[in-house]
Amino acid sequence: MTWLVPDSLWWDGRWHTGTALRDGVLAAAGDLPAGDKRKRLPGTVLPGLGDAHVHSALVDLPTLHAGGIAWAWDLGGAPVAVAAVAARYPWLRFAGPFLTAPGGYPSDRSWAPAGSCRAVRSVADAAEAVAEAYAGGATLIKVTAHAGGPVLAPGTLAAVVEAAHARELPVVVHAEGPGMVRAAYESGADLLAHTPWTEELDDGLVRACAARMTWISTLDIHGYGAPSPDRVTAVGNLRRFLGQGGKVRYGTDLGNGPLPLAINPREVRALQEAGLNPADVLAAMTDPGRTELSWVPGGLDLDPGRFADSLATARVLGPEVNPRHIV
Repeated sequence: MTWLVPDSLWWDGRWHTGTALRDGVLAAAGDLPAGDKRKRLPGTVLPGLGDAHVHSALVDLPTLHAGGIAWAWDLGGAPVAVAAVAARYPWLRFAGPFLTAPGGYPSDRSWAPAGSCRAVRSVADAAEAVAEAYAGGATLIKVTAHAGGPVLAPGTLAAVVEAAHARELPVVVHAEGPGMVRAAYESGADLLAHTPWTEELDDGLVRACAARMTWISTLDIHGYGAPSPDRVTAVGNLRRFLGQGGKVRYGTDLGNGPLPLAINPREVRALQEAGLNPADVLAAMTDPGRTELSWVPGGLDLDPGRFADSLATARVLGPEVNPRHIV
């Protein structure tokens, strides 16, 4: 057996030194069985860092991977095109098309690729729409609820969620505008594609969401590093959601404006502003069910003031990295 022995290891929410890693199993580096080999790697190794909101038709995935993102979720695109991309990049999980009301968001947006929206016309049509996405390889379902145009009726939205859950598919909702977060919550959906930003949510709704839903952060789309009222609202909503025990995933909405094709230190700092410490941020960026590894060559700095910039130097630990071999 060959073990990886980094200078430091962040694993299961804890900092380790003098520890070896192999296939997700930890062992004291000095106590490895006789005959086992070790490969020493400077810096810090940690579970693969991911982005839970990208649009692969609008970004260059190899550049994103080179920028330190080990896995990603595509949350809406043309089904055949996204499935073809995912076949080339197996670290990409995808939702297939945006399920929306006829004429609803984002079918009215120029950036939405042809074929990326699937109108759901009735309760009866909901199960068919989910079945089509599932047949195309989707392991998530994406629904839009945008108050600026046509939206799915409550019964139709609930029928989408029911059909998805029957296939054990989580449902992610783009909820934008008055009443849309409540609609997503009442439908039984699992995740919000964005931290709500168009209004300050009432405390009861925040508490209800925190008990059952996960929010994907996407805080940096509001201002892209410049002050923005929407960013203030989003960070405030997220802070209260986290204060009620809610769970957040790091996600950036890549393809939406001038966002770095890499780990985004501005998004990390915004999560810290909302109340996450470095360990919480790492939990929001990693998934225990995945096997990818990330690597910070110079060592991860957990000081809150330096953490975001340190984490942004992380790289995917791939076959091109050749640790020094020690017998």
